[in-house]
Amino acid sequence: MNLRVLYEDNHLIAVYKPSGVLVQGDQTGDPALMDMVKEYLKRTYKKSGNVFLGLLHRLDRPVSGIVLFAKTGKGASRLSEQFRNRSVEKIYHALVAGIPKKSADTLVHFLKKNPKTNVVTAYKKETDGALRAELSYETVQTVGKNALLKIRLHTGRPHQIRVQLAAIGHPIVGDVKYGAQKPLPDRSLALFATSLTFVTATGGEQKTVSVPVPLEWKKQNI
Repeated sequence: MNLRVLYEDNHLIAVYKPSGVLVQGDQTGDPALMDMVKEYLKRTYKKSGNVFLGLLHRLDRPVSGIVLFAKTGKGASRLSEQFRNRSVEKIYHALVAGIPKKSADTLVHFLKKNPKTNVVTAYKKETDGALRAELSYETVQTVGKNALLKIRLHTGRPHQIRVQLAAIGHPIVGDVKYGAQKPLPDRSLALFATSLTFVTATGGEQKTVSVPVPLEWKKQNI
């Protein structure tokens, strides 16, 4: 895989993650995005030994889009604080089954993950062990019997977008884990991290990194 760098400064680097690629290595031993970025930094800047790279956030393996990493300790500290404070604006686009009755809405659920099955359940009311999750969506366009949604994530919970959209009866296309009728041919999900807005680690400059929605999502045969 050729690494696609979307933004880079002295402290941060944003790259594109294709679906199917892990952000961080796990027990499978499959290639991970972090390792690819480290290799890029090592090669580009002729670094020897271990290369520092701070993990700031994640995307699920079948999800594609923008991932931001920190190249320095200062970058890791300052951006981690922004993620904790929810001052980083995270925009996603998703193609969902069916067309929501409300063209725009804010969803609040309480999510609880089963660590044995790695399945998250959404509850309408506070539940023991469940975490509050909030997102807003607006319908961008309809695509046959599906709808393309623009989503603003207000909290960062495991599988949050997938579970909350499924909870209102509109699972993400390809997401059989949460109610889609069939998988996509490449086992990806029609969920894409399209934009990140943050403040640079030094200089206090606001930056937005964005990528366009895949063209095939706007066709009716996906």
